[in-house]
Amino acid sequence: MDPLKDKFVPIGEILQGGHTGKNVKIRGWVYRQRTSGGLAFVVIRDSSGVVQCAVKKDAVGEDAWKAATEIFLESSIMLEGKVREDKRAPGGFEISGTHAQLISKGEAFPIAKDQSVEFLLDVRHLWLRSQKLSQIMKFRDYTVRCMRDFLFEKGFFESSPPIITKSACEGGSTLFEMDYFGEKAYLSQSGQLYSEALIAGLEKVFILAPSFRAEPSRTVKHLAEYWHLEPEMAFYNQKMNMELQEDMMVNLCHRLAKEQEELLTALGRNPKDLLAIKAPFERLDYGKAIEMLQAKDFKIEFGQDVGADEEFELTKDKSQPVFLCNHAKEFKAFYMREDPNKPGTVLSADLLAPHGHGELIGGSERIWEYDELMMRMKEQKMNPKDYGWYIDLRKYGSVPHSGFGLGVERLVKWLLNLDHIRDCIPFPRTINRAYP
Repeated sequence: MDPLKDKFVPIGEILQGGHTGKNVKIRGWVYRQRTSGGLAFVVIRDSSGVVQCAVKKDAVGEDAWKAATEIFLESSIMLEGKVREDKRAPGGFEISGTHAQLISKGEAFPIAKDQSVEFLLDVRHLWLRSQKLSQIMKFRDYTVRCMRDFLFEKGFFESSPPIITKSACEGGSTLFEMDYFGEKAYLSQSGQLYSEALIAGLEKVFILAPSFRAEPSRTVKHLAEYWHLEPEMAFYNQKMNMELQEDMMVNLCHRLAKEQEELLTALGRNPKDLLAIKAPFERLDYGKAIEMLQAKDFKIEFGQDVGADEEFELTKDKSQPVFLCNHAKEFKAFYMREDPNKPGTVLSADLLAPHGHGELIGGSERIWEYDELMMRMKEQKMNPKDYGWYIDLRKYGSVPHSGFGLGVERLVKWLLNLDHIRDCIPFPRTINRAYP
């Protein structure tokens, strides 16, 4: 058998029952193996599933028997045999092997009894083969596909922002600084400012790109590098912005519950929990939230940001997402428009996931008039020269607009009800880890 030229059947197709009674060839990695006398059971996995193969010593040649028995976990292998239904086997089907051939025996797999968090992070490049992480990565992919499909159906265009920038978007304290050919530059905190340039030509755009935050945080929901979905819409006010977010989240939850029921169940998440997500979501005023937290002895004042502990308290007993709205102006980004009906607050909303998972989305109506933007930048002691191109957008045909940013990993963490965000990205970058 040739792993590149022969025709091989994905294991997932075998588990669907379409090849029962037929001779098939499969290829993949050894997931489990045991030998009992002249019978070897080799459980093989590929990206689509796991199937058990039974190889009898007296039914195959010496080379095939060695290939089925003298192997390690994660050795790569090819096998040929007849498919039969067997309810005792994983997935309900078994292959009676007639031929086996090693692709690469390799070495003894290093992941055995030691499965501490730090060790598994050190060998993340190998642990990604585990069933749980493979399933999470599949689910992450389906999640992103669903959101992309939703936005395309709404008439959005996808765009690609620069990752290297001269402009801070969310404040200078969390910037990763770099030397850019002798000049100071930064890794992007957000592509939003660049999307605002694109809406004058395309009206509705979104980007999906990495963002970087140099936050010295060790919480279960923080990453130094994460993937950021950021739609930006011309002629949208904050009410329309929030309604779009609701529509996208409900559409996503319901589609995943219906199309990925098996995957959700395998990961311990009841699809009915996602089907229960309904709009409209609660609107909780920031000022009221501060009063609620103070009544529960939290040391927080109006004008201070709501942190992870406060978000947990506000949502731990909720079963639906909650919009935390109209934050105090002093700690929010310079581009957020002040609410004309509630001076001192901005037209902002953070979408908080239920059961304490915290912020998923941050969104706002943007300042679109030149005079207001210049005034806000002066209030925050910003140098207009650093944002000349952004200020230009308010000089030439500016329009009311809004947008939001969604953290993909935080979303997956909530959708699967995972304990830590590090399992929502293949190679997590945290305050104490940039390897592998």
